[in-house]
Amino acid sequence: MLRLGTVVLGAENVDRATAFWGAVFDYEPVQFANSENDFTILVPRDRVGTRIAVQRSSTPAQRHPRVHLDLVVDNASEQRREVDRLIGLGAVLTDWDSYPDDADFIVLADTEGNRFCIVDASHS
Repeated sequence: MLRLGTVVLGAENVDRATAFWGAVFDYEPVQFANSENDFTILVPRDRVGTRIAVQRSSTPAQRHPRVHLDLVVDNASEQRREVDRLIGLGAVLTDWDSYPDDADFIVLADTEGNRFCIVDASHS
């Protein structure tokens, strides 16, 4: 059976990116000493769930990425709290030019410029 194992992100500064995403999800880093691109996997502490990996990349982050992460919360107040927390960890609120009139999401960029969304699941 096929299942999603790891989401891999590119970063210019792997240490900075793994520190950010590790703090976002409270994941632990697993580094590979002989990796040519600083490949590091962040794993849930209980080892259950989707992993996030970061590897060194010289390709710049896309302003409108074709693939991105949606991080889901239960309501608007939780969305605001998480946006504030993530900004405190180093995320940046982006100047997103494609919001619909009644958006249920807020677009942020991580420490490497990779875009991701915080989605309010209670939004109609």
